[in-house]
Amino acid sequence: MSRAARTVPLAPEAAPLATPGSPLTRPPADTARAGAVLARCRVLTHPALVDAVGQLDPWTGRMAAYALGWRDPGGAADSVGSGGKGLRQALAVLSAEAVGASGTTALPAAVAVELVHTFSLLHDDIMDGDPLRRRRPAVWRAYGVGPAVLAGDALHALAVQTLAEAPGERAPAAVRHLSRTLTALVRGQADDLRFEELPWTGPDAPGRAAYRAMAEQKTGALLGCAAALGAELGGAPGATVTALDRAGRHLGIAFQAVDDLLGIWGDPALTGKPVHSDLRQRKKTFPVLAALAGAGPARRELAALLDSAEPLEGARAAHAAGLVDEAGGRAATRAEASTHLEAARACLAATRPAPAARDLDALVGSLLDRAW
Repeated sequence: MSRAARTVPLAPEAAPLATPGSPLTRPPADTARAGAVLARCRVLTHPALVDAVGQLDPWTGRMAAYALGWRDPGGAADSVGSGGKGLRQALAVLSAEAVGASGTTALPAAVAVELVHTFSLLHDDIMDGDPLRRRRPAVWRAYGVGPAVLAGDALHALAVQTLAEAPGERAPAAVRHLSRTLTALVRGQADDLRFEELPWTGPDAPGRAAYRAMAEQKTGALLGCAAALGAELGGAPGATVTALDRAGRHLGIAFQAVDDLLGIWGDPALTGKPVHSDLRQRKKTFPVLAALAGAGPARRELAALLDSAEPLEGARAAHAAGLVDEAGGRAATRAEASTHLEAARACLAATRPAPAARDLDALVGSLLDRAW
């Protein structure tokens, strides 16, 4: 059995590091440094990512370049397109540096995880019917559903190929890890879709533990994979690779929790989503599930609103957001994110990282208060 296959599931319910609403003692986030770290990793990875996408046929390559923010739908350079912050590629690069290797060693991993992330977004937008991605038409709206599915498939295949062609003896182990991650992503997305059919309350409703398990698969698995692959290609021992994988999985749960906060209370100018977007779509996110797990009049009124057939728009959506907050959903979600960010940092510290890991720690520490 490979060492990645021996990785045990997270057990965040045990010995929680924070109670809902309580602040953690931690240094203030250096958001400026974290932004500079992300920018450095994007600059380092970009040429390799362009080379990889250049291997696709012109049609799927054009759609991939559009999805990555480089081109407009017609194929011309797009000065306003966004490829995102590049968190996953950064984790691969920074994890290689944390184990004492050069960040360039992790470039095949950084490219592979960015391609996987992009393909998952293409398919997610189709499944969710989301018309926009990063303030532009989603790929399926710009090119059609069939072409968007094909472009996602092409990026999936290209990710595996890129990692398989990485130099050195660690490439086969890296490909096996990525393959297991892809299976986990599908499982997490399946759970996310299944949640839509479940009731808000009662014995069949998804609880916070079920949501946490889904987030670990859907979001945490790829972040853990990114960190593990950077360490793998950087020549780290198995225990270090496993620890970084666990760090990334904790980070993914925290990242999803903050994403859920932004989906209700985020600034549309920064998130690219309408205000109260997750509530308007009646998504079963952590703040809502945490609010429904409590008691009191706010919880009961919220449950009635969510069960109503009347659309959650305008003042009704704003009222629902206020009820989620009043019932403790926002505080519980921040505590959830804080708990898992601290767990991620504990996993990193256990690896006795190289001095270069300060950039990785700065990035992790900034994610609780991110606005994107």
